Amino acid sequence: MQIESTRFGSIEIREDAVITFPDGLIGLPQTRWALLAQSESAAFYWLHSVDDPGIALPVTNPWLFFSDYEVSVPDEDAGLLNLVSADQADIFCVVRASDRIEEFTINLRAPLVVHAADRRGRQVINERDCDVRQPLFAHVTLADIRPSQPAAPVAATGI
Repeated sequence: MQIESTRFGSIEIREDAVITFPDGLIGLPQTRWALLAQSESAAFYWLHSVDDPGIALPVTNPWLFFSDYEVSVPDEDAGLLNLVSADQADIFCVVRASDRIEEFTINLRAPLVVHAADRRGRQVINERDCDVRQPLFAHVTLADIRPSQPAAPVAATGI
């Protein structure tokens, strides 16, 4: 499918890569999203709304920056996603970007949990005590990051 992103222009989104968030995200009712990346080995992705061409959120794998991060998904949320084990899920956290890299923050309190095989997601409230605006580069530099490919499909690269 083709979307006309206000941020990236015309983008071809693979149908098999659309992630559905049946309950939307906190403050955003859109339900169909796609992961976009600059390259296959990107540390950051855009979670782009398929339904609203003006909405895209920067997200990342929190363990790239916080190796001791723990997420505790409530049983009800895991059940709604049909998650039986942790290895079925990809976890992403929303990044708040800034003009200055030292001002970047990450929301560790409300991660996005995606059942990779089903391409269904849910934003949950982490039962662990975590910050909503944790400084992203407090303990690592961008040069230290060694990204890994998520199990959830990336809809488009080269953006």
